[in-house]
Amino acid sequence: MQPLATRLRARALEEGFSDMGIAAPDAMPETAGRLKAFLEAGLHGDMGWMEKRAEWRGSPGALWPEARSVIMLAENYGPEGDPLQLLSMPDRGNISVYARNKDYHIPLKKRLKRLGRWLIEQQPCEIKVFVDTAPVMEKPLAQAAGLGWQGKHSNLVSRALGNWFFLGAIFTTLDLPKDTPESDHCGNCHACLDACPTEAFIAPYRLDPRKCISYLTIEQKGPVAPELRGKIGNRIYGCDDCLAACPWNKFAKVAQDAAYWARIELQCPKLEHLVMLDDKDFREVFAGSPIKRIGRDSFVRNVLYAIGNSGDKALAAAARPLASDPDDTVKDAAIWALERLK
Repeated sequence: MQPLATRLRARALEEGFSDMGIAAPDAMPETAGRLKAFLEAGLHGDMGWMEKRAEWRGSPGALWPEARSVIMLAENYGPEGDPLQLLSMPDRGNISVYARNKDYHIPLKKRLKRLGRWLIEQQPCEIKVFVDTAPVMEKPLAQAAGLGWQGKHSNLVSRALGNWFFLGAIFTTLDLPKDTPESDHCGNCHACLDACPTEAFIAPYRLDPRKCISYLTIEQKGPVAPELRGKIGNRIYGCDDCLAACPWNKFAKVAQDAAYWARIELQCPKLEHLVMLDDKDFREVFAGSPIKRIGRDSFVRNVLYAIGNSGDKALAAAARPLASDPDDTVKDAAIWALERLK
């Protein structure tokens, strides 16, 4: 019979994962120090959850001392076409590729649990399954497990998958053979850094999230700084510019799981329709979507910024009623958009 790790890898691919690797829980000792410096510099902005249980994030061994191996899984969500095509259509909203259908946490966690149950059947052990809502730093662990390396945009890049993939983790008490960590293959390339609309990179491999459009449109509470609003363009949830710029995407594949295929109504949504959503409509439209997490007010705020950036004066009629919206942030965004369109 083949070794357990070999059979596990085969089973992971059967379950639909794109790649798998195994790392030791203590394979990233430098991470705790980097995280501490990041937090002390205040770069996490409104992401207060990063401070909570920071000791667990910096040390998987502290999260679960009994763990002997961390099985890291990659799940491809590659887009079918150019994800930046909508940037040239200012009357439409551009939603990050990963959020154009269901919340990926649900199918990914189900797949992880199925693989974990299979592992227990093969050899009795204890496991814990994590997607990115847990205090686990998946990217350094994934690099230690050989799945890829953290590129200059700080996201994981794979020579086989590009950078369009989610990460999941299975911690186990089994002491499985560890894979060789992946090395950096960015070389002299800086395409991802050049692509950032807000110049959010302090330096290669160092991002200031407070200037990142993904942060501004998802994590930012209240109004976005006026000097950054114009740079958001029509990106109404997240940003894919640095990911799309990576040359390693020449090896990327289109997602096989239909749960990651873009819903028709989110492929090219009209700003004038989205801005009219009240709380009830918003919840109905984005039920089961990661977008639902930010709430109607933050989402409509983003749409109003996009309207203000559109240059399309016809959209002023859709924005005007929101200048008296009960939410102060929405009201502020509407007034800003109307001023931009004059």
